[in-house]
Amino acid sequence: MQSKHRIFAEDLLLAAEGEDHFDRVPDSLVLIIFNKLADARSLGRCSAVSRRFNALVPFVDDACLRIDRVIPADGADGCGGDALGLAGAPRPRAVLSHLLKSMLLAVLKPFAHCDAKSGGGGGKHAPQQHHSPAQVLKNFSSIRNLRMELPVSDVGTDDGVILKWKAVFGTTLQSCVILGGTKVEKAAAGTHASMPAAAADSESSGDDSGSIPESFYTNGGLKLRVVWTISSLIAAATRHYLLREIVKEHPTLEQVALTDAQGQGTLAMGRDQLKEFRDKPLASAAAANRTQVPACNMKLRYAPMLELSDGTRIHGATLVVIKPVGGEAGGIGGGRKELDDFVADAFDGPFREAVGVLSKRRTYLLEMNGF
Repeated sequence: MQSKHRIFAEDLLLAAEGEDHFDRVPDSLVLIIFNKLADARSLGRCSAVSRRFNALVPFVDDACLRIDRVIPADGADGCGGDALGLAGAPRPRAVLSHLLKSMLLAVLKPFAHCDAKSGGGGGKHAPQQHHSPAQVLKNFSSIRNLRMELPVSDVGTDDGVILKWKAVFGTTLQSCVILGGTKVEKAAAGTHASMPAAAADSESSGDDSGSIPESFYTNGGLKLRVVWTISSLIAAATRHYLLREIVKEHPTLEQVALTDAQGQGTLAMGRDQLKEFRDKPLASAAAANRTQVPACNMKLRYAPMLELSDGTRIHGATLVVIKPVGGEAGGIGGGRKELDDFVADAFDGPFREAVGVLSKRRTYLLEMNGF
């Protein structure tokens, strides 16, 4: 058995002779390491280390891209109303569309700081060059699983409000689940996320028999849920529109998830959705740079107060499950079971339990026009 000192001395000798021990590591193992690293920007830096790394990085299967800021595809310098196509938009025709118009700028908050697309002719006026996600990923030729993360959540909410959503898109919306609550707190002594007491108490009152109390319709509770729903759908449709160039340029993609740093919402696309996205034309909404949302059926379930096994209490807990009118049940296999499984697995931790409890409560059906 050689001593550690002798082994170390031999290593130094080999290094002095110019031998690189990393060259002994097979390419397949290096790719495993790169796939574990995943971060697209870090992989880009790795490609500059050596010719070998430069040749291997494009073949990673898994990539994660954290976006500093979103660059519009049309090359507009700003993301004001005119840049988003809001000026001159057609007059709303449905009741819900009135809310849509008033909320649109707030919903697109994470896209409010946009630079001209790199190479689009506005670079010399910008102090710093920013690359679009498609440009960052252009050198990756074999990505199968892609995760992208926006810097902030899309939908602004008041302190203490919980809002989470997950949507599946092909060419257009296939299914969406939204979980919301007007106040979240821990029953045990600890952190307490508060909201104005009047709003929380008004929704927590009642006998909790499974029926929605009359006050839910008169104190703005239903209107708030409509705002949550439309805001989440606009956020999902905007993210979907951002992916069109990436999906087109990466035919190897099998899974895509576009999330945000706060974990509010996730846009998901699987193999079937990506194939549909490539094969069918994308229907853009006239109002903004987003995909058109079709007419939908919604199932709403509500509990004035939900107490979970870990002590978490959700006041005004609401579950909304959305699918297009006449569309496949889940958009992920076509059956009711697939939709139920999608809803049950949409969120992790206590929110998964909340979905399970709310799914057993009375269902209220709503309809919404496309926008």
